[in-house]
Amino acid sequence: MPELAEITVIAPNFKRRLSGVTSTIVQLVPLQARSLGIATLGPGLPDALPKLSWCDLPKLWRRPTGRPFRIWHARRNPEMLAGVVLRDVLRMPLRLLFTSAAQRHHTAWTRFLISRMDAVVATSERSRAYLTVPARVVMHGIDCERFRPDGPMPSGPLAERLAGHRIVGCSGRIRHQKGTDLFVEAMISLLPDHAGWSAVITGRATSDNESFAADLKRRIDGAGLAERIIFAGEVDDIAAWFRRFDLYVAPPRNEGFGLTPLEAMASATPVVASDAGAFPELIVEGVTGRVVPAGDAGALGSAIAPYLSGDAMREAAGTAGLQHVRRNFPLKREVGQLGEVYEAIWASVR
Repeated sequence: MPELAEITVIAPNFKRRLSGVTSTIVQLVPLQARSLGIATLGPGLPDALPKLSWCDLPKLWRRPTGRPFRIWHARRNPEMLAGVVLRDVLRMPLRLLFTSAAQRHHTAWTRFLISRMDAVVATSERSRAYLTVPARVVMHGIDCERFRPDGPMPSGPLAERLAGHRIVGCSGRIRHQKGTDLFVEAMISLLPDHAGWSAVITGRATSDNESFAADLKRRIDGAGLAERIIFAGEVDDIAAWFRRFDLYVAPPRNEGFGLTPLEAMASATPVVASDAGAFPELIVEGVTGRVVPAGDAGALGSAIAPYLSGDAMREAAGTAGLQHVRRNFPLKREVGQLGEVYEAIWASVR
C-alpha cells in the first residue's frame, strides 16, 4: 500500500457480510489504485486491497501530499455518519462523497446525512430521481476480463450432470425480495413443455430464509421437477456459470442497482429481468433481452418462453448484449467517471 501521505481517497466499508456495495468496492479499488492513492477502511474485505487500519485514523489530521484534503467516499449511512464526525467534529481535512443506489424515498435521517455531503453520485437515473440534492449519475461497470464468453466452464458433479442440457440460470440470495419464488413458478410452468432444458439457481439462503427455500423445494418436488430445477448453493466461480447459462433471469421485486444482468450479457448470455433496480437502464428491450414488471410471474414466464424455443433469438440477443456491455459498461469507464468527480471536488476549493 502507498504511504499514508499518498492516500487521497478513502473508501470505507463498515459491513462485514458480503453485499452489493462490498462487491463494488472489491472490484473498483484495485483498478482505481493504478492511478490514484486510494485505500479501504473496515472489515470483510480481501487482504489484497490497500487498507487503512483503525489506528491510522488519528493520522488523517495531516493533509495528503499534493491535495488540500482527502475524499471520504461513503456508500452507506454509517459511513456517511463517520465522515461527518471526522470532518465536522474532529475537524479533519476531509470532503465527503456519497454514492446512492437506493430507488425509494429516503428516510429523514438519510436525507439529513446526504445534505451534509460535499457531493453525491447516483448509480442510475432512477436512483437520482429519489434524491433532493444535485447528483451526477455514474453507473456501475463490470470487469469484462472476468466476465466474457470465452473462459473456463463449471466443473464438478453438477456440471457433469447437466452436460448436454440447456440451462436457464438465476443467481442471488434465496429470498422473497430477490424473486426466487417467481423464477421457480415460471420454471414449473415452462419446463414440462421444453425437454432438454433445466434451471439452475445459484446462491444461498440465509438462516431467516431457510423456510422460504424449503417451501420452494416442496413446490418443485410436487411438480415432479426436482431433477430439472436445481439449487446449486454458492458456487466457486460464478463467471463460469454465466458462460454456461443459455438464458439468464433476474426476477427481483426490488433491487439497488443489480450487476448480474451486465455480468450475463458480458458472457454473451441473453437476459430476462424485472424492472427493478437499474435493469431497465441496462437492458436494451427486445435487443439484448426483455424487461417485465416486477412481481409478475406470468409476465416473466411469457418473456422467457420464446428464448427456450428460439436458438437464433438467443444467439442474436447474446451477441448484442456482449457488444452493449463492452461499449457502455466496462469497469474502467466507472473508474474514469469517479475520477472526474474526485477532481471536481478537489477543484472546488482552489
